[in-house]
Amino acid sequence: MNSSVGNTARLIGAALRALLVLTVVCGIVYPLAVTGIAQAAFGGKANGSEVKDGSGRVVGSSLIGQTYTLPKSHPDDPAETAAPDLRWFQPRPSGGLGTNSVNTQYSLLLSGATNKAADNPELTRLVEDARAAVVRDNSTATYKVRPQDIPADAVTSSGSGLDPSISPQYAGLQVHRVAERNHLGVAQVERLVADHTEGRTLGFMGEPRVNVLELNVAIRELARG
Repeated sequence: MNSSVGNTARLIGAALRALLVLTVVCGIVYPLAVTGIAQAAFGGKANGSEVKDGSGRVVGSSLIGQTYTLPKSHPDDPAETAAPDLRWFQPRPSGGLGTNSVNTQYSLLLSGATNKAADNPELTRLVEDARAAVVRDNSTATYKVRPQDIPADAVTSSGSGLDPSISPQYAGLQVHRVAERNHLGVAQVERLVADHTEGRTLGFMGEPRVNVLELNVAIRELARG
């Protein structure tokens, strides 16, 4: 009996010591070490790839797409679609799964793809409407957008619906409109697009892209002079 109690006590003691050691190693030492390495080697990425404006204010993350729209005429009307603010480069169409219906304190778009087939009538209508909007919104007195020149990312959403980047071709279609709306020279805006165009990852993965948020921050700073 005494031997059994003693063995049980030793096992409990060993388990408690193991719990204490593992708690310290896995719950304190390891997280601190990983956090320290991440901050030292990848500070920007570890902090969420934050994008700051000229005053140092955080305006978003380079990993998550944003919308650039005008205020709604009736903010409480869920059926009203906000019009794009044409001063700024516009991102890909948003293909979220609908609006947030759980925590209604915030106006959130749920991420996700539509999963509509290529011959889905609703998808066809959305693409046609988006193409017409691209032509209408980006044509100016001196520059006309041709429907055949519109790239796919201008009229279709990404798998997440929150893609932060657009193709250089889509950015190029928007240059004249952005320049006109911000009273800038076309060459100035084209130079900013070129400066913010990223090549393929490691030279062969993915496609060239332009981060919309970073480009719009640069446009804002240039327009402010």
